Amino acid sequence: MKKNSFFNSLVFKLILGIIIGIFVGRISSESAIVVIDTIKRIVGDLISYIVPLIILGFITPAIVSLKESAGKILSVTLIICYISSVGAATMSFLAGRAIIPKLNIASNVGTGNVIPESIFKLSIAPIMPVMTALVTSILFGIAVIVTNSQHWENLLLELNKIILSIVNNFVIKILPVYIATTFAVLSYEGAIISELPVFLKIILIVIVGHFIWMTIMYSIAGVISKTNPKEVFKHYLPAYLTAVGTMSSAATLPVALECARKSTTLDPKIRDFAIPLCSNTHLCGSVLTEVFFVMTVSQILTGKLPETSNMIVFIVLLGIFAIAAPGVPGGTVVASLGLITSVLGFNDTGTALMLSIFALQDSFGTACNVTSDGAIALMVTGIFDKVPGRGKNSKAKEI
Repeated sequence: MKKNSFFNSLVFKLILGIIIGIFVGRISSESAIVVIDTIKRIVGDLISYIVPLIILGFITPAIVSLKESAGKILSVTLIICYISSVGAATMSFLAGRAIIPKLNIASNVGTGNVIPESIFKLSIAPIMPVMTALVTSILFGIAVIVTNSQHWENLLLELNKIILSIVNNFVIKILPVYIATTFAVLSYEGAIISELPVFLKIILIVIVGHFIWMTIMYSIAGVISKTNPKEVFKHYLPAYLTAVGTMSSAATLPVALECARKSTTLDPKIRDFAIPLCSNTHLCGSVLTEVFFVMTVSQILTGKLPETSNMIVFIVLLGIFAIAAPGVPGGTVVASLGLITSVLGFNDTGTALMLSIFALQDSFGTACNVTSDGAIALMVTGIFDKVPGRGKNSKAKEI
């Protein structure tokens, strides 16, 4: 890792964007803030435009790629990934209902300066609604598998690479600009910025939640495999620390595999299959974080938590999005922006706040994702009775 890698990281750029945005907002004149607000709206529209493309580029190829390794082990692993993400999100939702109202978060929206309306307006509409993109992705992916269209399969895999490139080289690059302009506007208005200390409390609460969920995961894995889960998680510290530094499950994969290979209770074939698969399909820490944060931002923006019915829909769909989200910094929240706006009704300010606070802790969420992958590998090892040295007949098929 390079010595100056932190200063090139997304976290540093977003923190710098927040600081610059707050400072610029404090000193901006009325005419200057109109320009800044216009830039914020254009960049926000660009991100919203890309969201349906992200859904099409991630969900559909993920469905199509299932047939490459179709089998019981793959199916079981993906089901566990989904259950883990939904379980973590549900725990986070229940904790949020109990904790957030006690933090005395006051809604300050609308109490500050008013941004003058800009003369210049540029509207960039998405190519399709978010839910339309989701349904299209699922139906199209299933159709490609049923028709066994090799041509379309190759096209979709290429589409995945193209959209991933757009996310890495465009969306991630303009996020600091979006965050900086958003916080400049918030700073000028004199609202919400006073709630920044609350964000620090929320981040600490979420990190505690990560460790609680990891404990639950490894405890269940120990019961299923009838082994001591310590034999797996005791090797994962290097992977945890690497994930904190890279904020990417994909980038941490080589270290995670090396850590998992030191365990004597993981079946080698299942280990080498499940760990790489989970690095892109198991994002429990990120999901746990996002659920708690959307509830916090809702409390700040509206003075109340989201409706329970909306949160249930959000959690169920978020689990699907987490499986298809890329294992890159901010992959989960970027992939689920459509859910945040369509299901929970967040506006540009809410979206920007979500991106900001999520990115500030993304390294810890990624570390939870990576470390919990070892628990899933142990569960699958136990389910298929493949614990090394146990001497029982194998029920697992070749992957």
